[in-house]
Amino acid sequence: MSDTLEYNEVYQEVKGSMNDGRLRISKQGLVFKNNKTGKVDNIQANDLGNGVWRRVAMGHGLKLHTKSGHIYKYDGFRESDFEKLSNYFKSHFHVELTEKDMCVKGWNWGTVRFGGQLLSFDIGESAAFEVPLSNVSQCTTGKNEVTLEFHQNDDAEVSLMEMRFYVPPSQEDSTDPVEAFAQNVLSKADVIQATGDAICIFRELQCLTPRGRYDIRIYPTFLHLHGKTFDYKIPYTTVLRLFLLPHKDQRQMFFVISLDPPIKQGQTRYHFLILLFSKDDDISLTLNMSEDEVEKRFEGKLTKNMSGALYELVSRVMKALINRKITVPGNFQGHSGGQCITCSYKANSGLLYPLERGFIYVHKPPVHIRFDEISSVNFARGTTTTRSFDFEIETKQGAPFTFSSIEREEYGKLFDFVNAKKLNIKNRGPKEGMKQNYDEYAGSDEDAHDAYLEMMKKEGQIREEAGNSEDDSGDETDESFNPGEEEEEVAEEYDSKASGSSGSENEEGSEEEEEKKPAKKPKIVKEKKPRKKKEGKKAKDPAAPKRPLSAYMLWLNANREKIKSENPGISITELSKKAGEIWKTLSKDKKEEWEQEAEEAKKKYEKSLKEYKESGAAEAFQQEAPKKKKEPKAEKKSSASKNAAPKSPVKQTGNESFKSKEFVSSDESSSEDSGEEKKPKPKKQEKSKSKKKGSDEDMEEEEEIASTPPSSEASGSASASGSEDE
Repeated sequence: MSDTLEYNEVYQEVKGSMNDGRLRISKQGLVFKNNKTGKVDNIQANDLGNGVWRRVAMGHGLKLHTKSGHIYKYDGFRESDFEKLSNYFKSHFHVELTEKDMCVKGWNWGTVRFGGQLLSFDIGESAAFEVPLSNVSQCTTGKNEVTLEFHQNDDAEVSLMEMRFYVPPSQEDSTDPVEAFAQNVLSKADVIQATGDAICIFRELQCLTPRGRYDIRIYPTFLHLHGKTFDYKIPYTTVLRLFLLPHKDQRQMFFVISLDPPIKQGQTRYHFLILLFSKDDDISLTLNMSEDEVEKRFEGKLTKNMSGALYELVSRVMKALINRKITVPGNFQGHSGGQCITCSYKANSGLLYPLERGFIYVHKPPVHIRFDEISSVNFARGTTTTRSFDFEIETKQGAPFTFSSIEREEYGKLFDFVNAKKLNIKNRGPKEGMKQNYDEYAGSDEDAHDAYLEMMKKEGQIREEAGNSEDDSGDETDESFNPGEEEEEVAEEYDSKASGSSGSENEEGSEEEEEKKPAKKPKIVKEKKPRKKKEGKKAKDPAAPKRPLSAYMLWLNANREKIKSENPGISITELSKKAGEIWKTLSKDKKEEWEQEAEEAKKKYEKSLKEYKESGAAEAFQQEAPKKKKEPKAEKKSSASKNAAPKSPVKQTGNESFKSKEFVSSDESSSEDSGEEKKPKPKKQEKSKSKKKGSDEDMEEEEEIASTPPSSEASGSASASGSEDE
């Protein structure tokens, strides 16, 4: 007989829903892991009371009673498994599996028996149905009647919410059977009642989901969130995991509580409770218990009076009451030094934290993905820009998760992390030795390594070192603070009128400093490759034969006007769509007619193309084409030189006075010339001046003319004309 028995397709019944998972039976006990939530149930071998084997809806089932009063039901076994399980339980656990049949008569009159946390409705010696009292949320009584209300299960398609029992009156006057029935139910029912005082209260905590400010009241068995609009009561049994995650800004902390079943607000379900704390917020807390009670219940995990950061105290109290380890980020460190990656999920920006056993995304909507449910991951190029990439995760159930807009610098760090965790990378394909090395039946809280405890120790050391360094640095600054000396040093360093001696001293000091400093590595300058010039479009010979139309285009040209007349006001794009739809609906015979025409046109084109090539016209056109391209450039240059020539007016009439570039006219000359009519210069000459295109000889002539002053004759004529005018 093997030491362990494993069943991969087993279902656990929880509040009317069948949750699939894996069951492993060993000498230490039974371990069941839920495939959906990853929750692990452990039943120790010494806690097993008795077991029942029976036929149920999904084959054969196993019902186990523990000594602590809990009941576990597993379905999906085969009939042949009974002998193996019976022998294993008998030899290792000293428990005998008994076979019992369920009553299927359908009667509604019988006997109610209370056994531990189970209400059994029996007809004769066989049980008709059983009700776990832990599923009861409320119990009310009436005249000869008891009403049971149940917790709603969101995973079940149909939930049983209420059941009524008619209890006949008894002849004994001492006891009321209805009250006795109700007391038996309430003693084992999971009825949340805020009776008594809370252990402690945290006021006005910022909650991201559900959004708002809430007072958190800590009771021995449940958590009470009291807000302005809504109140939530969360039993500790519904808490799956606890996370403490540092924000990217290193000034805030997320505290995440994973819930199953979730809390409800109308039709909205909240699977995660996310609290946001500032690291600077401190608090002094006093538990509403005596010191002996605190020591007895929490065994040194908590003390009656505590003080410190608010997030630390909340996490400590939660860890002690819920009795689950707190998950913190592992060894991952991003490009910016943080333990998370900024990304987007479903058009909302958030933070993705790579953990030791999975990924968690906060905060809207929060997502937790375990490594054991990941089928593959994929690194994809960003859709909007090349500076980012997408990280895609596909689970074994086929659910995709895409985290987009991740900075390109994070790629190397994230790839190394995924590779170290031996996840299947889709881009690369499966590799040998990539099987995950952790236990498939282990939960996230079963690590021997407590990362949260180590993180708290590190923070304590950092605070102590910071306190010591502040004391040391304070002494040093008091001793070395000399205002006069510092001012002189600054003056010597930045004064441009420093004396020669001070300059020589500085030079000597700088030489010594240069010797001490290590030589900088030369920068590698990459040679820029010359860009390739884009080739222009090939010129087409107008004498060359045109390509033939396809059958569809021939048909469209023939029927275009007809389609326009049938659809007045139709646009070009709509017309093409309409024509395409009509063409698809044409029969093969009509299409063949147009295809024959297209085939004939193609033959004519091939014949004329052959004649065109044989005639030599194609070669002649190819030789002339590059010449035609170069000719326009030469024309442009010559035109530019012509326009540049009249840049400086060489010929001058008697009524015009020449002014060079260096010449500045006086007030007298300007007044003399004010009466004269100046001829406007043509625009072509102004454009040629701005462009400065032309030959070198023309440019030299322009410079000579501009530099020489006007001749005496010209000036004489100008003055004579001026006297004549007077």
